[in-house]
Amino acid sequence: MAKRWALSWSGGKDACMVLDQLVKQGEEVVCLMTTLPKETGRTFGHGESKKLIQAQADALGIPLEWIPCSFDSYTENFISELNSFKRKYELDGVSFGDLYLAEHRQWGENVAKQAALEAIYPLWMKKEEAPLALKNFVESGYRAKIIRVSNGFLDEKWLGREIDTSFLNDIQETGICPMGEAGEYHSYVYSGPLFSYRVPVKSGEILELETTKRMELSLQ
Repeated sequence: MAKRWALSWSGGKDACMVLDQLVKQGEEVVCLMTTLPKETGRTFGHGESKKLIQAQADALGIPLEWIPCSFDSYTENFISELNSFKRKYELDGVSFGDLYLAEHRQWGENVAKQAALEAIYPLWMKKEEAPLALKNFVESGYRAKIIRVSNGFLDEKWLGREIDTSFLNDIQETGICPMGEAGEYHSYVYSGPLFSYRVPVKSGEILELETTKRMELSLQ
């Protein structure tokens, strides 16, 4: 019998790969969860706008739940909302898109345990498997753009690039994790097999932030 999962949804390629894998395994992803720090009003990590994440959920046909949080009470807020979603959706567990950073997995397993839920990491791999994981995404039929880069690793010429074969080849020449597991870059998925239609996005201005650069996307 299929279990009922909430998926921690960033809007990027890793979360999308988790969704694709769970659906192919016959599991039920009953809701997407996205954290929204009160300090910024944008998604945690990626810095994407609410309407761009909602547009993905609409195209996927999966309910989206926001987790309002503060940087100083992030974990507490996450657990509280997870308990609420557990009751609302009759959840069995929560799924995460982390790849190989042990501290990230430890955090996710802890918050799930606090809500008496199972935590799964469908993409979990060894660090050296990252190039193959990116190749699998490129060949999956999903389309994604680079929307944020960390200044210590990549410059702004990477912003707006499609995650395609050319990107796969070029990113491996940089020496960083090809999947951007440590936040070297972030992406936004706008089309693919599970999307009922392509999210109509266009690239906008580039913003210089404290340690990163972000390319604004907007809906056409």
